[in-house]
Amino acid sequence: MLVLVAPGQGAQTSGFLTPWLDLPGVADRLAAWSDALEFDFTYYGTKADADEIRDTAVAQPLLVAAGLLSAAALGDGAPVTPDAVAGHSVGEITAAALAGVLDDEAALRFVRTRGLAMAEAAAVTETGMSAVLGGDPDAVLGHLEGLGLTPANVNGAGQIVAAGTIEQLAALSADRPEKARVITLKVAGAFHTAHMAPAVATLEEAAAELTVADPLLPYVSNKDGAVVTGGEEVLARIVGQVANPVRWDLCMETFRERGVTALIEVCPAGTLTGLAKRALPGVKTLALKTPDDLEAARALIAEHAGPSAS
Repeated sequence: MLVLVAPGQGAQTSGFLTPWLDLPGVADRLAAWSDALEFDFTYYGTKADADEIRDTAVAQPLLVAAGLLSAAALGDGAPVTPDAVAGHSVGEITAAALAGVLDDEAALRFVRTRGLAMAEAAAVTETGMSAVLGGDPDAVLGHLEGLGLTPANVNGAGQIVAAGTIEQLAALSADRPEKARVITLKVAGAFHTAHMAPAVATLEEAAAELTVADPLLPYVSNKDGAVVTGGEEVLARIVGQVANPVRWDLCMETFRERGVTALIEVCPAGTLTGLAKRALPGVKTLALKTPDDLEAARALIAEHAGPSAS
């Protein structure tokens, strides 16, 4: 069994879409999306510097576009049907499109609204996020609670991302949990916390205008690792998840329970395959970073996708 996963914010790097423009049709798709959304996907994916694409309003639509383009390239013109899909944070919108809940343009319009709304919410108070690596998970969670921080991403494999005000994060750096490291993340807000509540209201309005379909394949939700079968519920969870923690640890537990044998992470890949290598021993992983990875990814799909693969 094979699961296709999509990364979240922070995975983007300057110029990461450049090699993908060499594939037939990719430049035209980006140009069409850019015209439709009045957002220059090609510029941001190929020429913008790291500071420009760190902007939440830029990073989020760029990540979803990259995921959709690289997933489409996997099939070389034909649809790819994994045994399940999931996405981390904004990657959930990519996964929803891959599952057929939203069409590509609707997903991009929705994520454009999400990015703008979250950037606006982040501007109210100076906030951020830090990764806590190692330590006893329960002790880490207790330590964060004591500092008033939210465990915004519980990623498994010994990684918990804390979110809160700059002052709270400074206190965490000065007073680390026992046997843990703290790394400040280059993100522009305390995502998946109460600080994002204003963005939820905006997204609820945007979601009401969308046409959704039930997922065509198992969709694993960040909220609790559950497999969601209704399109309206998928969308409602994506909206609420903006101000609530990402439980990627529970998503990986679901992969394990469903007998997943291989995991492919769409572009810009690396983060989720890294977590899977530590948390899902024995599961083959592939990070789809450039078109050079497509041949190996297609071989993995041929070997592992479908009921007979398990």
